[in-house]
Amino acid sequence: MHKLEVKNLFVKIEDKEILKGINLTVKSGEIHALMGPNGNGKSTLLMSIMGHPKYEITSGDILVDGESILDLSVDERSKLGLFLAMQNPQVIPGVTNLEFLKYIVNAHSEKKMKLQEIYKDIKSQAEELDFDLHLLKRFVNDGFSGGEKKKNEILQLKLLKPIFSLIDEIDSGLDVDALEVVAKNLNSIDLSESALVLVSHYDRFFKKVIPTHAHVIINGKIVISGNDELVEKVNSQGYSWIKELNNESSK
Repeated sequence: MHKLEVKNLFVKIEDKEILKGINLTVKSGEIHALMGPNGNGKSTLLMSIMGHPKYEITSGDILVDGESILDLSVDERSKLGLFLAMQNPQVIPGVTNLEFLKYIVNAHSEKKMKLQEIYKDIKSQAEELDFDLHLLKRFVNDGFSGGEKKKNEILQLKLLKPIFSLIDEIDSGLDVDALEVVAKNLNSIDLSESALVLVSHYDRFFKKVIPTHAHVIINGKIVISGNDELVEKVNSQGYSWIKELNNESSK
């Protein structure tokens, strides 16, 4: 079993404190939903776990299987088994999608393979995502629609087979059909030695990829945790009852 632990994490961006003591434990076989109003720290938490240099950790720790990863670079964390599917995937001019996919697969493999050796797997995974194969020859995310960019993120995830997949609002920008395809591919992931951490605002997504754990982040803290029933309650009642509950407990 693998375990990701976030311990009393404080994070700031440009002298503004965003996370204010986050504690979270994610184990193999689990799907964690992160919810909360915009601007309260969900994306910051994922970026901090992945090691984005913009996010300064001022206190606390992040551990994978009991070992701190704070001193590891982004690529070292990736090779350790962390993957971040970004909310706003970046365009990479001058690099074709095929070459990029070949590069990231080889960066995570002991044996370096030529494109023709891994193309069959790339093609198969792309077809499962209904990802237009012509996009493989285009520059990474250049001219892609929002849905195509998100599918491209999941394509990378499926090729790399990470231990901990951090997925930031993958459902935003997806139409109904694309959402169904992405959810189906996420549900096909073998969680016996891996786990998912999902950020979304939409109950419709969590009805398709059902979380085992759910957490609400408000003002940089996890203020309540539960299971998929918490997702349903937030969907029907919003966050006001949680804010009131939190205010009462802090008195």
